[in-house]
Amino acid sequence: MAGGISIHVYDVSRGVPAAGLRVEVRGPDGKLLVDGQTAKPGTLDAPTPATGTYEAVFHIGDWYRAQGVAVPSPAFLEMVPYRFGVADLAQHYHLPLKMTPWGFSLFRGGA
Repeated sequence: MAGGISIHVYDVSRGVPAAGLRVEVRGPDGKLLVDGQTAKPGTLDAPTPATGTYEAVFHIGDWYRAQGVAVPSPAFLEMVPYRFGVADLAQHYHLPLKMTPWGFSLFRGGA
């Protein structure tokens, strides 16, 4: 797979993919590229039309509430923004997010 962004979200507190998690992805110009939900396996793809700094925003609090998980309002992790650089449009940028209601790990993985 060449170019683009792939996101894979997993709820490690319950051992399930985060299907239906809302994710927004903005490009270097601030333009909204994707405002969607992760698929059944917890995945979502986005284009990389230019080099620069991108931002993905994960709506974690809403997702846990929709799953029936008791989280306060606002949740400890209501929305998690993640800014990352795309320096080479030929490379693929895979972003695995491992989350719980109280913490997360987000990094560039291999896809």
